[in-house]
Amino acid sequence: MMRLIFGVVLGLLVAYPTLLALVLAAVATAVAQPAVLAFAAGVLLWPRITRRMRGWTA
Repeated sequence: MMRLIFGVVLGLLVAYPTLLALVLAAVATAVAQPAVLAFAAGVLLWPRITRRMRGWTA
């Protein structure tokens, strides 16, 4: 399902270059914010962090 959604989004971005420019501008703005980067890293790494902590307490 995620592959299909990714394909549709990628197709839209290629079909509409102005949309691609808007998305790239939004991503660049978000990446420039340290808090956004910290939040994204926490969300992406949370399962690994909890597994490691569970290993410490077991």
